[in-house]
Amino acid sequence: MVRGEIKKLIEKAIRELGWKAPEFSVERTKERANGDYATNVAMLIGKNPTEIVEKIKSPIFEKIEIAKPGFINFFLSKKYLQEQIGKIEIPKIGNGQKINIEFISANPTGPLTLGNGRGGFGGDVLANVLTKAGYEVTREYYINDRGKQIEDLGKGLYKGEKRTVSQIQKQNQKFIIKKLKIKFDVWFSEKSLYRSKEVDKILNYLKSKKLTYKRDEALWFKSTNFGDDKDRVLVRANGEKTYLASDVAYLKNKFERGFDKLIFFWGADHYGYIGRIKAAAEALGYKKEQMDFIIMQLVRLKQGRMSKRAGLYVTLEELVDEVGLDAARFFFLQRSSDSHLVFDMDLAKEKSEKNPVYYIQYAYARICSILRKAQIPKSKFQIKSKIQNLKEPSELELIKQLIRFPEVIEDVAKDYQVQRMPSYALELVAAFHKFYENCRVISEDKELTRTRLSLVLVTQEVLKNTLDLMGISAPEHM
Repeated sequence: MVRGEIKKLIEKAIRELGWKAPEFSVERTKERANGDYATNVAMLIGKNPTEIVEKIKSPIFEKIEIAKPGFINFFLSKKYLQEQIGKIEIPKIGNGQKINIEFISANPTGPLTLGNGRGGFGGDVLANVLTKAGYEVTREYYINDRGKQIEDLGKGLYKGEKRTVSQIQKQNQKFIIKKLKIKFDVWFSEKSLYRSKEVDKILNYLKSKKLTYKRDEALWFKSTNFGDDKDRVLVRANGEKTYLASDVAYLKNKFERGFDKLIFFWGADHYGYIGRIKAAAEALGYKKEQMDFIIMQLVRLKQGRMSKRAGLYVTLEELVDEVGLDAARFFFLQRSSDSHLVFDMDLAKEKSEKNPVYYIQYAYARICSILRKAQIPKSKFQIKSKIQNLKEPSELELIKQLIRFPEVIEDVAKDYQVQRMPSYALELVAAFHKFYENCRVISEDKELTRTRLSLVLVTQEVLKNTLDLMGISAPEHM
């Protein structure tokens, strides 16, 4: 991975100068005039960047420049780029660590909402990426099948519903698996925590550790001991156990299953719940750092047309039926979870290159068409043959995009910003279209044809992997 190679060269140079290397990053530049990658390491250690540059000797670079106020800019060499064809590998940074990702987890009181879709697709794609990066991932759905809403629903009192909790849950589960194409490893029932007496056990544990007290006939958890803004009720004055009592028991259940990290996808209305869950984890003897919370901001529809209904409230199933799963996934993934999302339905249904999903899938279909026309079996491609033929600017730019793929996977695996995936797909496809416009792939020059077909083949593989990770189809014909 080129970014990692550059970082190692910088660290080596700093050691040779007798300096201590700080935590620093190597980032891809936004402007090509500033090279391909850049670092601010010299500014971090307060040293002259020229001294570092003079120590770096490598055929990776065409040149290295220094820019104010102390950035070091790296320009990749043509020879290095040519040699990267066929060397694109994903670093297994996970090393088999066990991660539990809980997402969607909607109350079984009605159909899934657009908010559920945002968390659902985000959780599914993050699980895919983490698995690709070498983590052992468990997808988990927590079924909130206990509480007053659920009891009222069972009596037919909740919002006029006549279906049972079980019926609604089964319908949602079928929709998630069949239409959303999301497969959960665990469907965990809140009720099971009561059947197994785990809630009672956790309350007794907290009492034994003197982490509870009685006030106004209720049982309180001393969550402020662990950084929460106020103490929380575990058992109400009427003897009813709160959701927090279940959640603490559930938290212990998860950690006892051996997970190294717990990741939660929650709606914006759950933001205030983070403090008490972190407090519960510490009370149980675990570390806050073993948990990450991804808060999904609100989704609204941009004014558009729906063929099946005229109402203002739209369910996730209605949206998917209207625009298709591929478009739904892509549009939900495009924005960071901490920003509000406006879903443009008319654009999502557009059958032209204005629609980013169509634009990407059309590129994949074009790639497949090129390879079919070449009529050369995959096994016959010689990727290392005459790679020096790849010297046109658009060829080299496409290679630069291809070798970014492992970096994108690594970044998403580290910070969970899944919007990098659709963004990368668009940049990769833009580079491919530019290459296709400027370079004739199949020509009378058989050697050049084979070399360019190798580049097309690698592009096909990387784009297919990117689409697979997003759960979006890769059509061979359009």
